[in-house]
Amino acid sequence: MKKVIAILILALSFSFSAQAQDTMKKEGKMMADKMTKVRTVSLEQTPGEFTQKNLTISEGTYIFEVSNSNAGTDVGFVLLPEGKDASNPENHIKSAYVTQVVKEGTKETSNEVTLKKGTYTYFCPMNKTPQYTLTVE
Repeated sequence: MKKVIAILILALSFSFSAQAQDTMKKEGKMMADKMTKVRTVSLEQTPGEFTQKNLTISEGTYIFEVSNSNAGTDVGFVLLPEGKDASNPENHIKSAYVTQVVKEGTKETSNEVTLKKGTYTYFCPMNKTPQYTLTVE
């Protein structure tokens, strides 16, 4: 009888271990899927302009990485739906702001921003860039 109980305990242990490993694999895959779905848009600012103009990207979640290549001032990043008044901060997509101003020779990133199909405008008020178009397909 003791042997039967020992065999049952051993079999249950293997079963629980296999289920735990399967669960961990599924959770790891879900985390990896989420991480690969966040893409980075790298933008560079020079005096008075972005070097990347009028971008087209696909619908999804992004982080904006902004570099300051001797712009002559600290820089930032503003994104808003096309047609909205850029001078009104209420229209800005605040999660797209870089998390801190970008000093000369450095890069900073935004938080994650989920963009739907449509047209957006981006610019830097600190570097006084023109307004550029970002198209999401």
